[in-house]
Formats: sequence, C-alpha cells, structure tokens
Amino acid sequence: MPTQKKIEMVEKLTQELSGCTVTVATDFSGMSVKAMAELRRHLKQQGIEYRVVKNTLAQRAAEAAGQPAIKEILEGPTGFAMGYGDPLAPVKLLVEYARTNRLPLQVRGVVLDGIVYKDQAARDLATLPSREELAGRLVGLLSSPLVRLATVLNGPLQGLVNTLNSPMTGLANVLRQHATRQTG
Repeated sequence: MPTQKKIEMVEKLTQELSGCTVTVATDFSGMSVKAMAELRRHLKQQGIEYRVVKNTLAQRAAEAAGQPAIKEILEGPTGFAMGYGDPLAPVKLLVEYARTNRLPLQVRGVVLDGIVYKDQAARDLATLPSREELAGRLVGLLSSPLVRLATVLNGPLQGLVNTLNSPMTGLANVLRQHATRQTG
C-alpha cells in the first residue's frame, strides 16, 4: 500500500514531467550532499528543476504524464533535470557545470520530443548550437546569395554613375585650381 507521501511525490513529478520540454537522467553517485545542493541551486536559477526520485515512482509518474519513453533512461540511482524552455539548455548546463566543478555527475539519457538519447548521444546534445545560433546561421546562409546578387547588379550602375560624374569632377577640379590661383 503506497504511503500518502509517495502518492504526493508521484503527483508532483507527474505535473513536472507533463509540463517539461526535456527530461535529462543523470547518475549522481559519488556526489556530496553539499555539491548536490549547489547543483540544484544553480539549475533552479536557470529555470530547471532537479529531482532525485526512486525509479518505481518515476515510472509511475512517467506513465501518468504520458511520457513512457522516460522509463528507458531509468537505471540505478537517477536524478532528473527537467527543462521548460530551450530543450538543449539543461543538458548543456549539466555537462558544463559538472566539468567546471569536477563533479562525478554523468548524463545517462535524454528524452526530447518522445525520442530517447542515451549515453554518448545524450552527451553530444550538449555540443549542439542553440536555436538562436542556428537561426542566425540560416539567415546568414539565406542572405548571402542576395547580397552577392545586389553587388553584381550594383556594378553596372556604379560604373554609369562614375562615367557621368567624371566630367563634373574634372570641372570642379579645374574651378578649384582656378580659384586657388586667383586667391594666391
């Protein structure tokens, strides 16, 4: 018979899982309580929830949230990072934080849009550029041919302007020299 505390924990985790855009499973073995508290605080500042829950309770919450793929990344002691904005932000933050603070935290798996990424594939997500950077690259790639076309089309017009302008420039130079001689 499940206790009231476990039922409430499953309900809370179900709500969090159903609202998140990405779920990251981590192996936190070997981390001190102090390091875990600092990690949670750091992630919380970035809008990411981090929970350590028993796998059986996590399985029940995943089923209730309609995200059965999460069960595939449950093995051993598991901590969940749940992101609600940029789907790559939690993975990047976890990998960077673990590396800079030399923590034994390992990303085990990621569930993103119902697709499971495990082990190295999950860690590779941390190296992908952000959505904004990709959008910027796309705009650059799309605008490059247009800039070149404008330059090519501008060439003959620039030549015409230079041709029409050269007699006027010559006349201005002659008048300037004449004015200099008159004042000098």
